[in-house]
Amino acid sequence: MRALLKFLDLISGTTGAVVAWLVIPLIAASCYEVFSRYVLGAPTLWAFEVGYMVMGTHFLVGLAYTLREDAHVRVDLLYARLSRKTQALVDAFTYVVLLLPFAGWLAFGFWEKVLRAYASHERSGMSAFNPVIWPFRLVMCAAFALLALQALAQLIRCYLTLTERAPAKDER
Repeated sequence: MRALLKFLDLISGTTGAVVAWLVIPLIAASCYEVFSRYVLGAPTLWAFEVGYMVMGTHFLVGLAYTLREDAHVRVDLLYARLSRKTQALVDAFTYVVLLLPFAGWLAFGFWEKVLRAYASHERSGMSAFNPVIWPFRLVMCAAFALLALQALAQLIRCYLTLTERAPAKDER
């Protein structure tokens, strides 16, 4: 079980680290757009579309990485006062009842949208650049699948905590 946990953490950690580097082309595209628009007087056709797709990818894939790092915002008013096992029960309930069904539903839903967009050559329709939209929808599908996998890893952590075989916090 610990091997599966390490493997799932590795997937989220690696994809999160790779996608974090997308900030560099996002900044470059934004700077080029500002320079082109205000200095050259010739705005680009592609900067808006590239910007929201790269930022969306960064945010969505970052969901799984953030869950792995236990860095999502949590209302700690009561949770912090609970015992470690009670926290694990609350977390397990949240993963089983909310996060896993939600992430799975979105991953499958986006997969259907990917297939339809690919088959119809659907385009964004948001600018003159108008790129095909299926690659971004594929990223959305993959991001929610990654989130579901990381939720499964967190659920395994809850099980290990409840059975008093919890891994150390820094064991990844």
